[in-house]
Amino acid sequence: MSLILSRRDLDFILYEWLKVETLTERPFFEHHDRQTFDQVLDTCEAMATDLFAPCYQAGDRIEPHFDGETVHCLPEIGKALNAFAETGLMSAGQSIERGGMQLPATIERAAFAWFTAANGPATGYAFLTMAAANLLVHHGTEEQIALYATPMLAGRFYGTMCLSEPQAGSSLSDVATRAEPQPDGTYRLSGNKMWTSGGEQNFSENIIHLLLARIPGGPPGVKGISLFIVPKFILDENGDPGARNDVALAGLNHKMGYRATTNTLLNFGEGRFTPADRPGAIGYLVGEPHQGLACMFFMMNEARIAVGTGAASLGYTGYLHALDYARNRLQGRSPDDKNPTTPQLPLTHHADVRRMLLAQKAIVEGALAFNLWCARLVDEAASASEDAARAEANLLLDLLTPVAKSWPSQFCLVANDLAIQVHGGYGYTRDFKVEQFYRDQRLNPIHEGTHGIQAIDLLGRKVVMAHGKALALFTARVEHTIDRAVAVGGDGAIYAEALSVILGRIIAVTKTLHAAGSAEATLANASLYLEAFGHLVIAWVWLEQFLVAKGLSGDFYEGKLQAARYFYSYELPRVGPILDLLAHNDRTPLDTAPAWL
Repeated sequence: MSLILSRRDLDFILYEWLKVETLTERPFFEHHDRQTFDQVLDTCEAMATDLFAPCYQAGDRIEPHFDGETVHCLPEIGKALNAFAETGLMSAGQSIERGGMQLPATIERAAFAWFTAANGPATGYAFLTMAAANLLVHHGTEEQIALYATPMLAGRFYGTMCLSEPQAGSSLSDVATRAEPQPDGTYRLSGNKMWTSGGEQNFSENIIHLLLARIPGGPPGVKGISLFIVPKFILDENGDPGARNDVALAGLNHKMGYRATTNTLLNFGEGRFTPADRPGAIGYLVGEPHQGLACMFFMMNEARIAVGTGAASLGYTGYLHALDYARNRLQGRSPDDKNPTTPQLPLTHHADVRRMLLAQKAIVEGALAFNLWCARLVDEAASASEDAARAEANLLLDLLTPVAKSWPSQFCLVANDLAIQVHGGYGYTRDFKVEQFYRDQRLNPIHEGTHGIQAIDLLGRKVVMAHGKALALFTARVEHTIDRAVAVGGDGAIYAEALSVILGRIIAVTKTLHAAGSAEATLANASLYLEAFGHLVIAWVWLEQFLVAKGLSGDFYEGKLQAARYFYSYELPRVGPILDLLAHNDRTPLDTAPAWL
């Protein structure tokens, strides 16, 4: 049994639930079939197992270090990344015209989950680069695509996303980095960027920073932000790295987890690498002036779904490690057995351990299935024959992206915590990977928009956008599943009733919160709203999986049914008290004076 991911579960999600093979009937994906999908999954499983998983703990213990000139990273990570690039996987989702594989996003996400489960910190360099290149493919000029995106997709150049600044954090309206226009059409940038992952490393020929900055004279706030390409090395006439740009590493951030991924404070235009009479790092405008945030959100939304999938896969591998340990660790006897000479039992024979394992299974399998369903929406938006179907898929993605990012980040951390608990004292040591899984997972509720930011986005914008059309579309999806489950009867009908009650209450609470009279009052408990909404979504996913598995024989399908039972018996009821609090629009946090804290 693989301790990275379950290929059997991936096959269930992809082929038995999402029916991903049907995508090959569409012109956009007609050159693929089940065999090519399986070959991609097989290749990624093998590479993740053979190249990325073996250096996971070493990358944590031997952190990147800066000698004053160069940042040195674990060599094994560079070798694994080079092998990844050589397979062409970095352009897997790109069109054939761009030299890519034109894979469905659903298959791409499932295949790449092997890497995030095996070694998320190492693969972060590649996945950030792919997202940056994809942004340029959609928003850059043909020249920018040729000079920057193409080498990035080939693995020669790596990319970053430079948003946050020391004085601004997540408040992008306070971005202060300046971009002065030059007579030759370039810009000179000056400022500081904090929390830039992959901002320095020694794997690639060049590092391409996608950076938010302000052109003087633009409007204040987020409406005055523009997007720029700022390479570490300026390209020469052949498109190769040439002179050093004025981008300087100010320091490496030393983190609780995700240590193998460098995280940097970068100074742009401090004069270290340019003549004093020409200050500033050279940058190239992407898209229109003052439209940078709209372009960057293209990358940010992709990154948020990737974070959710990574959180699900990291929780999943923790579950598999805990399950393997519990099956092999002998400890204790049945409470009904008072004979101390009786052989000890595996941990899986103890009800409380089975409860912890079942909780992990329900969380991680639900989270992974949901994120792959979101990837299926991406494919629908790209390949559906009807405009209405594409528009519906895009609306659902807009609505559910905050949930796809935050629910797995929050609750797969709970699953990783339970994985440590199953291991007992050993789980708290570095002898087992589960302690590192937990530390690495703890980043996911923070980066690419914190849990609170996603909650405000969901409640403040997404559920009411287009006059509530997106929420109505998702409601219709859930009600369709409820109707099917009622028709099946038995446990399915019981779960359908429970889901229907929660759905109705969330719709009512949404209306109540938006009648609170002020945005501050509406959003005071947005994080609790996101938690409840996320549980509704995952409960729907489990009812969908329950309907697929119902009536099929074998331990795998029985496990699916039991995980659904657990979620409806133990997890969904937790939403009731949260909705009670939201329905009364509790003001406790809002009415707390800072001095009282």
